[in-house]
Amino acid sequence: MQEIFNIFIKSIFIDNMIFAYFLGMCSYLAVSKTVQTSMGLGIAVIFVLGITVPIDYLLNEYILKAGALAWLDEGLAEVDLSFLSFILFIAIIASMVQLVEMIVEKFSPALYSSLGIFLPLIAVNCAILGGSLFMQEREYQTLAQATSFGLGSGVGWLLAIVGIAAIREKIRYSNVPAPLRGLGITFIITGLMGIAFMSFLGIKL
Repeated sequence: MQEIFNIFIKSIFIDNMIFAYFLGMCSYLAVSKTVQTSMGLGIAVIFVLGITVPIDYLLNEYILKAGALAWLDEGLAEVDLSFLSFILFIAIIASMVQLVEMIVEKFSPALYSSLGIFLPLIAVNCAILGGSLFMQEREYQTLAQATSFGLGSGVGWLLAIVGIAAIREKIRYSNVPAPLRGLGITFIITGLMGIAFMSFLGIKL
């Protein structure tokens, strides 16, 4: 249980998708103009990561990796389908994003309208695919660990985009030099937030 909690905390603060790996920057920069839309997209990312990472873990453990098909037949013990990881992971992500899109459109049309094209673009958000690939690379031992990593990565991404959105709402009233207005100052703030998140490297887990 402690290991699961450690993975969750580490994926939020230490291995943050935005500030440690700069994954998912396109949506992060484009949608972070208001806290409301950022919160909606962040929750959608948590939902997608929380579902796709465990599914991809099971897919990797029981179908894709070398020897994974031994449970079907001993003759398949040497089969290695890991070369299919990218295409199958993306297919599962696209399916889950389609589900999220339908749910948001049904229950929150205003949020669906404000997110626009960036909601379906979660399917090509590198943070989502990165979550599954990191899970595969780190070889988590249980489904609970993979799920904890997926949810933690989503929460970390939500924390990052809501944080920058709140700052961007405030700096509208600041005297920002004209050449830096918009994405310029956002990149600078993102870099400073990344440096701030490096302080969590001192956490002993």
